[in-house]
Amino acid sequence: MGVTDGQPMSSLLDYEFCARTDMGRVRSNNEDALAVCADVRLIVVADGMGGYNAGEVASAMAVQVLEQEFGAWLVAAGREVDVTLIRETLAACVDRANTDILNAALAHPEYAGMGTTLVVGVFVRDRLLLGHIGDSRGYLLRGKQLRRITRDHTWLQEQVDSGLMTLQDARHSGMRNLLTRALGVDPQVRLEINEFTVQADDLFLFCTDGLTDRMTDQDLEVLLRDPSPLPLLAERLLQQANALGGRDNTSVVLARASAAAAGMVRR
Repeated sequence: MGVTDGQPMSSLLDYEFCARTDMGRVRSNNEDALAVCADVRLIVVADGMGGYNAGEVASAMAVQVLEQEFGAWLVAAGREVDVTLIRETLAACVDRANTDILNAALAHPEYAGMGTTLVVGVFVRDRLLLGHIGDSRGYLLRGKQLRRITRDHTWLQEQVDSGLMTLQDARHSGMRNLLTRALGVDPQVRLEINEFTVQADDLFLFCTDGLTDRMTDQDLEVLLRDPSPLPLLAERLLQQANALGGRDNTSVVLARASAAAAGMVRR
């Protein structure tokens, strides 16, 4: 968990991660894919779409590119790399994943129309650099308050933002899964990247819409306030999604920051 770079850790952070995925109670395959590279504090979550199991191909391709190429670059770059350079490299790797998925869809008729959502985050010292495409989400629980830190790239979100629909109306709409952005669908991809300050005891949730279609943000807040170990919290999230119908695959990654132990050093 703690990685060292030769600097005192008294004012730095350690990170703990936990990743879980579940097929749900209705689907016959899992089109979600996820990865955690704890050594470089990288998380990736993807929710594929497309017929003939092509969705799971797209999500797996996205995670593979980010894990292998971006993860390897982070290892080589080291802990003191500038955040601006991380942002640029992340965008380039996402562009590569987009091209790979699009080319695979063009080359194989059975993959036509496939694509995936994406949430990719990297914790750099006391910062989180978070990129996303589509409606997979990121949340931050600080103290007892949960805040969504991603904005859905969906037609419904656009309606809410423009004042044409209320949040309540959107939650019960039959158009909830109409994406306005996805990875691997168009030659140019629009990755939204934001940066957040991290504090000790912050708890982050990254998830696919199999969880958020079933649970409201208020439901999530109540569950995440429980100070249980991350594996237990993750299992409870999946169990709750299934108890509410389990109509989709559900994947979660939890990340908790803690004050680094005195006298420890980072590498």
